[in-house]
Amino acid sequence: MTFNLQPQHLKNQLIQLFPLQEDDFEELYTVASDPLVWEQHPNKLRYQREVFQNFFEGAIQSRGAFLIRDVQTNEVVGSSRFYDFDEKDNSILIGYTFIGRKFWGKEYNASLKKIMLDYAFQHVDKVYFHIGAHNYRSQKAIEKIGAIKVGEQEVEYYGEEAKMNYIYQIKKPNPSTVSNS
Repeated sequence: MTFNLQPQHLKNQLIQLFPLQEDDFEELYTVASDPLVWEQHPNKLRYQREVFQNFFEGAIQSRGAFLIRDVQTNEVVGSSRFYDFDEKDNSILIGYTFIGRKFWGKEYNASLKKIMLDYAFQHVDKVYFHIGAHNYRSQKAIEKIGAIKVGEQEVEYYGEEAKMNYIYQIKKPNPSTVSNS
C-alpha cells in the first residue's frame, strides 16, 4: 500500500491545505517570523530567517508538507505535514505544525487535525505525533482531540540537533463503536 503524503484536495469550511512549494517561502516566513510562535517549541530560534530557511528546505524535501490557507480570506495560517509512513505498523506521523498567533484559540488547529486525520484514516490505522517535551500548548491541544501519550523519543529535525519529544497516538475509530447520535 502507498500513502500519498501530499494529496491535492484537503479542505473544509475553514481551511484548505496546498502542497508546499518553493515560492511559498516568503508568505510562510511572514507567519513564522513571530518569536512567540516558537516559544515552547524545541527549536525556539525558528523565527530567525536562516533557521527557518533550514526548516523550510526540510519541509520541501519531505514531499509531505502543506501550506494552510484560510478559505474566506486566503491568508496563510501556517504549515503542517505528513511524514514517516510505516507500512508494517500501518501508521503515519503528522507534525511540524505551526499556526500564526492570529489563528490561536480558534478552531484552526482542530480543523487542521480533523482534515489530516480523516485523510490518514482512509489509509492507516494509527497516527502518531511528535510534540516537544516542553511544548505544553501543543500537548494540551493534541490531548483535547483524543491523542494519548505513548512514549518519549529524541527526534532529530532536519539539520538540527535531536530534542526530546513526546509521542502521541490516535487510533482509527472502530466503525462499530462510532455513535450516530
